[in-house]
Amino acid sequence: MKRIFNVKCSGMQAFFYGFVMSWWLPHKFDEKIDNLRVRGRVIKALRRFFDGQDFDEVETPALQICPVMDAHIHAFMTLYKPVDKSGDKDLYLMTSPEFDMKKLLAAGMEKIYQLAPVYRNGESTRLHSPEFTLLEWYRAGCDYTDLMDDCEQILRDVAVALEVQEYTNGNKVCDAFAPVQRLSVVDAFDHFVGIDLIPLLDDLHAFKTAAQKSGIRVCDSDLWDDVFHAIMAEKVEPYLGLECATILYDYPVSMAALSRPKHEDARFAERFELYVCGVELANAFSELTDVSEQRKRYEEEMQLKQRLYGETYPADEEFFKALEYGLPQSAGIALGVDRLVMLACGVCDINDVRWAPVPI
Repeated sequence: MKRIFNVKCSGMQAFFYGFVMSWWLPHKFDEKIDNLRVRGRVIKALRRFFDGQDFDEVETPALQICPVMDAHIHAFMTLYKPVDKSGDKDLYLMTSPEFDMKKLLAAGMEKIYQLAPVYRNGESTRLHSPEFTLLEWYRAGCDYTDLMDDCEQILRDVAVALEVQEYTNGNKVCDAFAPVQRLSVVDAFDHFVGIDLIPLLDDLHAFKTAAQKSGIRVCDSDLWDDVFHAIMAEKVEPYLGLECATILYDYPVSMAALSRPKHEDARFAERFELYVCGVELANAFSELTDVSEQRKRYEEEMQLKQRLYGETYPADEEFFKALEYGLPQSAGIALGVDRLVMLACGVCDINDVRWAPVPI
């Protein structure tokens, strides 16, 4: 703590610094300093990657009309009270800068990235915090395969900047320089679970039966997506990204509300997730540009949200207007910066790589 509070101060300041120190010391802040320095080096390495490819760094509003389209993500709401008293308005802290960044693509920007604090209500585990740092980037004129290449290079560039050879999570190790494994969701289910997913895409009963045979508990109320997530969490995800990073691609279209369907098979979407040491690190799409299809998916997600949680979010009509104006063929991705730092430091709790925990 001397490195931080090495200042001459008045009696009141001394009291304040003493209070701060007494709050921090139980949290072993000194032990976090090295992790926090790594965090700074990771962020610098990320910026070097994008600046070296002539990306524009952007900043979009943290306050949004619609914070998310995923039925299972929950936002923080705040009340805007205009000075002219023209009427209070509900706004939400962003869960992702996605909608506004896509508006920028529609306006003509081609390569953009943003490092942003984002907020998700109800999330608090060793891998989740109600507030965390998200890196999002978009490429116009590209698809999700271009983002796969970005991910591979970023993992290497960060490792070079930190002078490390591998990422770790407990006893799981991933070589930062090994070629990334690319594995389809269908192949993953076959390899890790022994389930042929394709004939089960429209058969909830058969999917539940297959899950139960593989040792997964299911409930009568479970939907298809619930069964999918349960199998992924227990049978697939823990084994991804070991020895080398894994890109898990081509999700069922019901699992990708903002993604373009595959041309070859519209039952699947051009979506992938990046895994390192069993940890989901990034989520990417070839972007859906069809405004009518996008509105349909938004309405379906909000209907599901209402049924499951008794709440919905208003539509961001500017986002739909941007799609009408013309969102170019593009690809976008969100990467959890805190998780990347965790893997670089070899720690297992997200609060070990954040300057301060959320006071919950």
